[in-house]
Amino acid sequence: MRTSALRVASSRSHALRLHSSVGRLAEPAFRQLTTTAWRPATALPITAAGPPPSAPVPTSSQYGDRVGERRRKAEMLRQGKELRASEPGKSSPLKRRFWKEVHVKEVPEGYQVFLDSRPVRTPAKSILTIPPSKPHLAHAIAIEWDMLESVQQALKNHNIPMTSIVARAQDIIEAEARGVTKNRDEIISVMLRYLDTDTLLCWAPEQAAHDAGQLEMHSSRTESLRDIQIRTAKPIISFLTTSIWPGVELKPALENGSIMPTKQSEMTRSVIKGWISGLPAYELAALERAVLAGKSLLVGTRLLIEWSEEFRDLQRSSDKRFGIEEAAEAATLEVRWQTGMWGEVEDTHDVENEDIRRQLGSAILLISGKR
Repeated sequence: MRTSALRVASSRSHALRLHSSVGRLAEPAFRQLTTTAWRPATALPITAAGPPPSAPVPTSSQYGDRVGERRRKAEMLRQGKELRASEPGKSSPLKRRFWKEVHVKEVPEGYQVFLDSRPVRTPAKSILTIPPSKPHLAHAIAIEWDMLESVQQALKNHNIPMTSIVARAQDIIEAEARGVTKNRDEIISVMLRYLDTDTLLCWAPEQAAHDAGQLEMHSSRTESLRDIQIRTAKPIISFLTTSIWPGVELKPALENGSIMPTKQSEMTRSVIKGWISGLPAYELAALERAVLAGKSLLVGTRLLIEWSEEFRDLQRSSDKRFGIEEAAEAATLEVRWQTGMWGEVEDTHDVENEDIRRQLGSAILLISGKR
């Protein structure tokens, strides 16, 4: 029976091939598949050992090429600006500088900066007035405005850092004169949030509990990151807990092996909150800028005490002063450690290094004086 079925199927297939209405597409197609024997993958052993290599150092020719390229691009931008300025037609008033001279005028309340005959004003339309003990601050603001090329540049705070921080302090003074403490309360709230995650109190885990502890060691380094952080933080913490906030205990922000910050005690927060609440407006504005720049309330407070004319009794003339470099290095210690091992990202780390110094310098200019 099976043989007869095969014969019938074969005859039907042969009939389909011979039938004129079917054609070649009706012919059955067969394709042979081939495979190879299965073999497992062979894993190569890891032979790398020891600390990572030193960060690449650019050669002088590469550095010169980058500087030359930047100068070429700056020249092209300048030529393009001059070309657009020479085009006929009306230009926006914001793209022009309406003043010719900038000068400082002494008034009974202090100093004011004038653009020709127009005084510089705050965003609240008040005339910007600098206290009598800060003539250097008034001249710094005058230099800012003398360097501007258009009104449009003055709309960006990073072009006028001194004007913006003095306006911030004056806004606080005028608001509190009306009985409004909203600005001060907002600043205090932000400062206390930075206290719980203070950069100076965020220490690397101990090597014994860190799986990648060996990666942070280098042939040219004799201290771990944690040891350097503790060594940098101790003098600042000791000064603050003895001279500014006596009896306050400052705990590390990170417990060993944890990524969640440890909140400071309520007593510590209460003492620091009360101290910030009593700061004059200029010191409060300077503290805000320093903390936002360095992400550290402790570093900002140490810098404030060192340079403010309100804390002359706490400044030690015999010791080395805690200045911009010391504050910037304490606030960016871990970043400098990592870039020293792996290298900097061009136009990122170098820009941040200069910006934090600019911000801290503006805070020092605001609070220093001849009183």
